[in-house]
Amino acid sequence: MEAHYATVFEKNADAIPDEIALICGDKQVTWREYDERAARLASVLLEAGLGDDSKVGLYLHNSNEYLEAQYSVFKIEGVPINVNYRYKEEELVYLLDNSDSEAVFYQACYKEQIEAIKDKLPKVKLYIQVDDGINDVPSFATDYELAISSSEPMDRIKRSGENIYMLYTGGTTGMPKGVMYQHEGHVVGMFNTAGAWGLIPIQERIEKEDLESVNDKVKRLAVEGNLTVSIPACPLMHGTGMWLGAMIPHLVGGAVVTLPKLGFDPDELLKEVERTKANNIVIVGDAFAKPLMDALDKAESDGNPYNLESVNTVISSGVMWSSEVKQGLLKHHDMVLVDAMGSTEGGMGSSRASRDEPAPTAKFILNPGVIVITDEGKHVEPGSGVMGKIGTSGLVPLGYFKDEKKSAETFKEIEGVRYSFPGDYALVEADGTITLLGRGSNCINTAGEKVYPEEVEEAIKRHDDIYDCLVVGLKDDRFGQRVVALASFNDGKETQEQDLISFTREHLAGYKLPKQVLFVEEVMRAPNGKANYKWAKETAERELG
Repeated sequence: MEAHYATVFEKNADAIPDEIALICGDKQVTWREYDERAARLASVLLEAGLGDDSKVGLYLHNSNEYLEAQYSVFKIEGVPINVNYRYKEEELVYLLDNSDSEAVFYQACYKEQIEAIKDKLPKVKLYIQVDDGINDVPSFATDYELAISSSEPMDRIKRSGENIYMLYTGGTTGMPKGVMYQHEGHVVGMFNTAGAWGLIPIQERIEKEDLESVNDKVKRLAVEGNLTVSIPACPLMHGTGMWLGAMIPHLVGGAVVTLPKLGFDPDELLKEVERTKANNIVIVGDAFAKPLMDALDKAESDGNPYNLESVNTVISSGVMWSSEVKQGLLKHHDMVLVDAMGSTEGGMGSSRASRDEPAPTAKFILNPGVIVITDEGKHVEPGSGVMGKIGTSGLVPLGYFKDEKKSAETFKEIEGVRYSFPGDYALVEADGTITLLGRGSNCINTAGEKVYPEEVEEAIKRHDDIYDCLVVGLKDDRFGQRVVALASFNDGKETQEQDLISFTREHLAGYKLPKQVLFVEEVMRAPNGKANYKWAKETAERELG
């Protein structure tokens, strides 16, 4: 079996055709139907002239359609491109143009956004609109369900494990960058993660030669009624939701339950857990865990507690997850809470907590092949108290799409081994665990979303009254960090905080907007004009807390 997502999914469809693969609201799709619908969409893509290495934008909410569309792109050996549905016009054009997208699947509610940008995207040959009851299909687009019903399924093909899989993440310039993997390495890496977390009964490391035997184990899990039922509560457009919430469960024949409602509603999630008997939930730190805990507490105090008997695992990645909230969740049900430390560029370590084994915040067991080195390139000795940057080996990206300079800075060979250094710093404790300190860069991580100060600063400085601006992240109990701007006025000019935030909303996605603006007499910079983020952070902490 080729180590390729489409090929593994096809094998699952053959092995367990009548098992459920997708659930969204009242819509359930079996593995047989999942495979056929994706194959019909793949034919539509081929007919439009797409094929090997063609990029396809997925401008969609969490849904069955998101995963079907992605599968169809995999089938033609294409590359799905995750599109943040919060993006404004400039951001959308950049992403779809930078990725060389030739087709776009989009939610009907975004028809106006697509109409506004399509003339700026000459590479795009095909638009496919997913109906959500809001807009009719425009003349330039194809209806999603009509595309499926009017096409024959694409014939299966032999694929290469060297095909590119790519996920866009934030870059130091504030614009997203495509992180490139080969299917072979990514598939095997995800299978090994599934084994480590107990989603398949395999403890030893899996190699590509073992995939046929894994397929046999999937058949056995189906017979035993032990297939994974996973709910990614976070967006599929991000790595946490897609990789941990959808791809890994699908590799092992599981069902993926998506929540159609935008925004996180803990009661909706808990009702779906009860309805679907979900055993795996994927979240992003306290931004999800705190509302979830509050909903459980309230339901219990009201005398109508939620039934969590089916839940085995809750997995979080993207931001640190506080020990207090973990313990609050464990009061309601004995389950395993996995705090996975990593980024789109590589997994670093994990922390597991249960009623019997509580785990402190920010303390992780390193994955095999992970190192911590100083900026001078020396290995950090356990218990030394020396800070170092984390490097991951094993599942290492090929690089960033169209950015050789950034690739060379992030992916380096040390002592004959290739590592990824995404920018996270840590201390190595005497017992070999690490305490995560955070990004060495100025990246702000708010509820799992990456926000880069430069992009926000430039948007704020477009305002006629603003002379200069710096943006930093301050600690936030719910979101991990909140975006805060420090701004100075042009001579004789003045504006109000909320007016400036509203102005910025015209240029940026909502999660990038500053939560607060501190107006200062002068924004301090270094003599060479570079940003003085140390001053900005200290000033903001002193004035705003």
